[in-house]
Amino acid sequence: MASTQVIPTRMELSRLKKKLATARKGHKLLKDKRDELMRQFLDLVKLNMELRVKVEEGINKANKNFVVAKAGMDEVTLQTALMAPKQEIELAVETKNIMSVNTPIFETKTRTNDENDIYSYGFAFTSGDLDGAVKSLADILPDMLKLAEVEKSCQLMASEIEKTRRRVNALEHVIIPQTQHNIKYISMKLDENERSSQIRLMKVKDMMLQEEHQYDMPF
Repeated sequence: MASTQVIPTRMELSRLKKKLATARKGHKLLKDKRDELMRQFLDLVKLNMELRVKVEEGINKANKNFVVAKAGMDEVTLQTALMAPKQEIELAVETKNIMSVNTPIFETKTRTNDENDIYSYGFAFTSGDLDGAVKSLADILPDMLKLAEVEKSCQLMASEIEKTRRRVNALEHVIIPQTQHNIKYISMKLDENERSSQIRLMKVKDMMLQEEHQYDMPF
């Protein structure tokens, strides 16, 4: 504690009391923020796990479909069919404020609304297995984008939770106890000064009474 560096005055005592009240209020607000962040973070983590399982299952299914399609087609035909994509997707990133954390929101828009534009090839020289593989991969794309959005949100919220936790700990274990200690130190010093002043006044009064008494004594 740095009590020896504190000037024991009534003005400093008043300042520290205001600082303590502000620190306690800030501590409560930060704790509430940390708790709410943790609640929403756990909800996001749960959603993230569900999406990850769904995406991994979808990718595994798409990979199996591509393996089957590759088995029924020669390598050159397969590569030629997938060489030039027909459909395009635009990704726009917005933000959503969650407890002062700007989390991303992904919005997608396809170049056309035709569902068949996911097939970049003609159907004459390709197998139906390839169609299923492309369709299964296209179906899982929205969940992949949502997973990326949720994972980024989890990272940002985890970082904010850690910063908030450090601030709460600093207030709880350093600033508030130190301020309380300094207030106690100044109060004790002021009490000591007041007692010393009273003792000096009493001594002065006694001396004045003694002098007055000696002055009144007859010779």
